[in-house]
This record gives sequence, C-alpha cells and structure tokens, in this order.
Amino acid sequence: MSAPKHRGRARGRARGRGWIVTGLGIAAALVLAGYGIWTRQAALADLQQVADTAAIPLVQVTMPKPGPAERTLTLPGNVAAWNEAPIYAQVSGYVTHWYKDYGAHVENGELLAEIEAPGLDAQYQASLAQLDTAVTNSNLADVTAKRYTDIRNSPGVSQQEIDNYVSAAASAKAQVAVAQENVKRYYAMIGFEKVVAPFAGVITARQVNLGDYVTSAGGDAAGQGSVRPLFNVADVSRLRVFVAVPQYLGAVLSSNITATLTLPGAPEKPIKAQFLTMAGAVNASTRTIVTELVVDEGQRALFPGTYVDVHLTAPGAPNLLIVPSQALLFRAEGMQVATLGEGDVIHLQNVTVGDNLGLDIQVLAGLTATDKIVASPSLGLLEGQKVKVVQPTQNDEPKATANPAK
Repeated sequence: MSAPKHRGRARGRARGRGWIVTGLGIAAALVLAGYGIWTRQAALADLQQVADTAAIPLVQVTMPKPGPAERTLTLPGNVAAWNEAPIYAQVSGYVTHWYKDYGAHVENGELLAEIEAPGLDAQYQASLAQLDTAVTNSNLADVTAKRYTDIRNSPGVSQQEIDNYVSAAASAKAQVAVAQENVKRYYAMIGFEKVVAPFAGVITARQVNLGDYVTSAGGDAAGQGSVRPLFNVADVSRLRVFVAVPQYLGAVLSSNITATLTLPGAPEKPIKAQFLTMAGAVNASTRTIVTELVVDEGQRALFPGTYVDVHLTAPGAPNLLIVPSQALLFRAEGMQVATLGEGDVIHLQNVTVGDNLGLDIQVLAGLTATDKIVASPSLGLLEGQKVKVVQPTQNDEPKATANPAK
C-alpha cells in the first residue's frame, strides 16, 4: 500500500512544480509585453516631441538701425578734356609744313601746319580779275545811264531807252557786289591754307606728314575718302569726369556731393573733384544718370581718356530707419516685414520703403526702432505663426557698416 501512495505524492509534487514554472513564464511574458508597450509609447512620445519641435521654424532676429549720416559709392569714371576738337583741312592741297607734334602746348590761333593749294590761289586771282571787270562794266553803265538821263527831254530819246540804260547800270552794280563776295569767299578759303589752333591746349594727335594731299572733305586723299583730322587739340586747363550714377541716388545729386578720384595703380593718391552737372534723364538701358565732375588745373597725373575710380560721398538720412534688404517680403498685400511679437509669434507688418542702399534699404513708414524683425524670413511664414529664435553664428551674423551704400 505504501508504494502507490508514494507515487501519488511524487506526481502531486511534480504537478505543483509545473504550475509554478508555468506561472513564472506567464509573469515573465507579461513583464516583457508591458516593457515593450512602454518603450514603444516612450519612443512615440519622443518622436512626437521631435516632430512638434521641427514644425516650429527657426528664425534669426534683428532690429532696424538709423540710416547713415553719409553715403559713399565707388563707380568707374572716364576723364575727358575740358574742350577737345579735331582739326580738319578746309582746303584741298599739299601739306608743305607742320609745326606741332604730339604733346606740344599751343596757344589760341597758333600755326599748326601750312597747305599749298595752287588751284585755290588761281581761283582767287581769277575772282580779283572778275571783280575788276565788273567794276569797269558798272562804271561804264553808270556813265551811259547818266548821259541818257541828262538828254531825257531830247526828241530823239525815248523813255524806254532811258529806263533800259538805268536798269543796265543797276544790274552792273549788282554784278560788282557778286564779284566782291566771290573775292571775299576765296580770300577766306586762302586763310585756311594756314591750319591754326582753335584754343589753347595740347596736341593729342597728329595725323599729317609733309607732302600729304589733303582735301576739304577731311583727311588724307590717299585714305580713299575716309574723314581723318590733321590734328587733335585738347584744352586740359581743367578736366571733366563722366560717371554713370545709379538712379536711386538721383535725388541727392547736387553740389552737396563730394568726390575723390583714384587711379587703379595709385589708390593712395586721391584727387579731389567737384560736382558740375548731371543729365536730366535716366538712361533706360542702364538705369543710370550721367553725372559730370570737374577737376581743376594742376592734376598732372590725369590725361583725357584716363579710367579712374570715382568715390562719391552724399548726405545720408540718419532720421530714417534701415533694414537688411533680405528682410523684406514681397507679397500680394504689398511690401512687408515679419516682426516678432510676444510669445515669439509672427506678425506680418506692411512697410513703405525708400532708397535702396545696396545691402540695406530705407523704411519710410511701418516700423519703429524697437521692433524686432526676422532677418531673413521664408515665404512660408504666416500671420500668427509660432517661431523659435536662434542666435546667428559668427559667419551668419550681419556686420554693421557705417556706409551701407558702399
């Protein structure tokens, strides 16, 4: 009897141990399942937080600055003589002498070259002879007309004859006037056989040599009709400097502008220039205004045709605010900037802009000096949108400049 009881108790103990193992397995499975659910929920929460954070735009903030007291701009310029004239031949003939070469200083009316024109001389002598003939004929006509006028009452003289002779005398006198003008014309042309300087200056070009046959059409006849001056004379007592100024500076172009010139090879030697005048219109192709400066005598480093860098300084507008050009938003509602309100919320503010200063632009209305604006807003920013302000890095931070227009 004892053996079966012993076996029953053994089976009971084994069955109990099985239930314990099964319970422990179930408990472990439940713990693992709970841990997995918890970790997934934690990961989802982290992902949701990351997504919520990524959905908030990161912006950099700046504030409007007062405009500069003065504005500077460097532009290319071209130097020209105060007066410059090409000297052409006015008569046809051979060059017998030339007296001034490149770089020679000449006075007003000084002889530059001589032209021998035998045909013109002959025409002048012929005109003198024609004048003598006309004077003789006029004198004879006057005597004849007077003679017939004196015998007006004679029976053999008709009034028609008298009128004919009086008319012939008047016509002969007119022929004398024509002959005199012809002589004056040829005499004036003979004067052009001497080529003279039209004003005091410097010879900048000589394109004539001894023996050249020049024509009144200009230039050397060997050039097959090409118009070429004999000399170029430039008055360099003062110099003009022409510079194309952008149209946004048109409102400040006046005598208040100061200018200095520098040569590309000598930037350390500035040359003063003064505002002279400006074109009354904007060049439609370049959107610039031709501006003329003047340099007084004594600047030997400058020559007509020289390229220079023109440094213009114009009065600024310190009472107006300026913002970075990249802070502007071009919307259907007009020109706007994104300002930062309480709670880092975006407000799109309409503004009225003024002159473009290059990297900056003037704001005439719509902002105050204490407003915080987004430095470089994206086109996707919306009214009332939440943003996060970040500090610019050293490379991204805009550097303040005293002269934004430069």
